[in-house]
Amino acid sequence: MREAIRLAQKAKKKGEVPIGAVVVYRGKIIGKGYNLRTKLQMATAHAEMRAIDRACKKLHSWRLPGAELYVTLEPCPMCMGAILNARIDRVYFGAYEQKGRSLTDALANANLLNHKVEVVGGVLKEECAEVLTSFFSEMRAREKAKRK
Repeated sequence: MREAIRLAQKAKKKGEVPIGAVVVYRGKIIGKGYNLRTKLQMATAHAEMRAIDRACKKLHSWRLPGAELYVTLEPCPMCMGAILNARIDRVYFGAYEQKGRSLTDALANANLLNHKVEVVGGVLKEECAEVLTSFFSEMRAREKAKRK
């Protein structure tokens, strides 16, 4: 998770919403990513999607059984879909999505899916949340200064 936080800080420095993600397989990081939606102008350029894409390329497979994903914020519906599709075994996330999504709980326990994902939330929660909180506080301060 510390590497995911480092990647989130990198996104923050670029003016992106600071979310970082890493895919770990057999104890080694095989995919890294951070948000680049604004720079790339791509709705799918989420940290998780980028880390999963890199991991798939590394293993030459779209399936990642045995892999774990560490991400600084609870994954969105699109990213959870990619996690399920890639057959990732476990997801560890830091900060909880404040919009009350709890999609990760629903998907981890869904009986309709052919793949189950173990989900653990709150890993280094305060550190992960601080990166996001400080980003949005600084952004609001910049916007307020512009209006003066």
